[in-house]
Amino acid sequence: MNLENKTALVTASTRGIGLAIVERFAREGATVYMAARRLEYAQSLAYEMNKHGGHVKVVYFDAGDDACYQTMVDTVMKQEGHLDILVNNFGTSNPREDRTMADTDWQVFRDTLDVDLKSVFLGTKAAIQAMKSTGGSIVNISSVAAVTPDISQVAYGTAKAAIGQMTKLTAVQAGQYNIRCNAVLPGMTATDAVKDNLSDTFREIFLKQTVLGRMAKPEEIAAAAAYFASDDAAFVTGQILEVAGGFGLATPVYGDLMAAGTKR
Repeated sequence: MNLENKTALVTASTRGIGLAIVERFAREGATVYMAARRLEYAQSLAYEMNKHGGHVKVVYFDAGDDACYQTMVDTVMKQEGHLDILVNNFGTSNPREDRTMADTDWQVFRDTLDVDLKSVFLGTKAAIQAMKSTGGSIVNISSVAAVTPDISQVAYGTAKAAIGQMTKLTAVQAGQYNIRCNAVLPGMTATDAVKDNLSDTFREIFLKQTVLGRMAKPEEIAAAAAYFASDDAAFVTGQILEVAGGFGLATPVYGDLMAAGTKR
């Protein structure tokens, strides 16, 4: 019950990593607000979790609506009186159009940066105002793409790298209010988004360069977010944590050597 008596807000939390974070926070005792656009569906998920002892509520969230970020924070503050944790989980990519620097359209690049950076900036900005008098924890869900350049998705990688710097800037500038900010960088994770957007061949090659040899479970990403959100990390801020199974850790020829069974 590391999050007992805390109020948390998690954006884009009706599936995948976001839903796993809500479930983990609820098990650890937090009152968790699922920030979602599909309210009826979110309500049905909250109902199921609450049947098992959770305290999960729903607040409307539309990542494309600038005013919505402040509104969702205001709603939580009005109902609970305090906001202790914000998880900026929302993010998007368009791998079919977000390709290399040479063949990605400027509009695709600009739109990707706009939505991915806006979701963190505006959410964080609203949360800081709410947390100023009480302190709190902001957790940004980024990607290992932030630190490992890919052969495509130039916009997505750029956006995620910028979120890393935004995390550190927030930690420095909000530390005076006892507000911490950290980021979790998932590797390839077993979600519907990965299944729908990445080919079997790409997944196979990616996992060859992952030391643990498998995709992450959403629950494993949620565990890292729960640590940053809890008082166990009360003196941890500005940190960028890769939860990627050792992706990119080994020699660049690691995958080929392992496949060939070659030893020095």
